[in-house]
Amino acid sequence: MKEIEQIYHNEFGVAFHWIKNDAVLTERVQLIFKETGFYLEHHELDEFKMLVNATCAQYNCNDCCYRQACQRVLLKTPVSEVDLAVTQKELYLIKDLMEGTLFNLNLSYYIKELCSN
Repeated sequence: MKEIEQIYHNEFGVAFHWIKNDAVLTERVQLIFKETGFYLEHHELDEFKMLVNATCAQYNCNDCCYRQACQRVLLKTPVSEVDLAVTQKELYLIKDLMEGTLFNLNLSYYIKELCSN
């Protein structure tokens, strides 16, 4: 079994890099939540974060008379052929997973660049 280097996790999912032959494969991030896995490049993670934020804004329940009674919302993904039906709670957990993953990746990159000088 391949080893992993965890980037971020929450109660809903996990993001990590695969390790193969003692080398961390940093070109892509494995993102797993629910029964779904995405293997995305950094720019695709940024795109997914924008799609999640747009969906969160679209389904803002503050002014809605149903107040979070929706069964599912449709979440677009960076894979144009794949959309996900998620609950509002799942949507916000995916948002947290995306934000935490990108924060840790950017922090790691910044520290490596700072230490290399």
